[in-house]
Amino acid sequence: MGCGTSKVLPEPPRSCYVDLVKTVVSGKQRKGCDEGTLRPPLSWRGSGLSPQHSARDEAKRNKVAKYRAKFDSRVTARYDIKALIGRGSFSRVVRVEHRATKQPFAIKMIETKAKEGREVCESELNVLRRVSHHNVIQLIEVFESQERVYMVMELATGGELFDRVIAKGSFTERDATRVLQMVLDGVKYLHSLGITHRDLKPENLLYYHPGADSKILVTDFGLASSGNKGGDWSMRTTCGTPEYIAPEILLRKPYSNAVDMWALGVITYILLSGSMPFEDENRTRLYRMILRGRYAYTGD
Repeated sequence: MGCGTSKVLPEPPRSCYVDLVKTVVSGKQRKGCDEGTLRPPLSWRGSGLSPQHSARDEAKRNKVAKYRAKFDSRVTARYDIKALIGRGSFSRVVRVEHRATKQPFAIKMIETKAKEGREVCESELNVLRRVSHHNVIQLIEVFESQERVYMVMELATGGELFDRVIAKGSFTERDATRVLQMVLDGVKYLHSLGITHRDLKPENLLYYHPGADSKILVTDFGLASSGNKGGDWSMRTTCGTPEYIAPEILLRKPYSNAVDMWALGVITYILLSGSMPFEDENRTRLYRMILRGRYAYTGD
């Protein structure tokens, strides 16, 4: 099964409502981020050490030391930097431990110099500062400095839904229903706040822990929309991950939060069949397939 990882990025987001502001620790209100991830690496699950592992471990330690040196002293005073777990064009993500409580978290360190990074991150922070739901990733606090923003976030250690689909091949109806119910609970909550995710896909749905009974967390709000002050909740920006984009977005028509439901339909198909309903390396042919609704279900 192949899933598209490229995105159609939106124009700079419009100003959004912010009803609930999480802790912000000083600094100017300048923000920026990209698609850095809060997912822990699969190598954590390995056991035993070989010379190759030792070399990798040494390289990881060097990277951690490198990024620890870049962190604001206010951050390192409160959190112990443990491991680098993700990186993007504008960000680095590390696993940390709160020095007082020993509780693990993830911190996304964002370079705020790049305009594109700031614009995408504004969207993510506008959402994360408002939400509090057991199926949505939680922002704990934010540290800001002249050149960087540090987002302290809930740590999900169970990997992506995408990885479990790859491992299983496909889900039973019972297992798929359980997953989809949790995702729907999170999406229903977001929609109740006027938030449209606009990039729902298995890669953006994380398991909280590795167990089979883990809850699912909706993540990555870089393309999310929170409406505008004029009270107009329709959207017009063309954005998303190609294989999951709804027809009305491709037709450049005004669209609603129903585009998230289209993406959930694609995810449902993937869970039950282990394949994509719409897939083609050629974007033009892919979009034509989506607009025509042409797919064939080949699940058990």
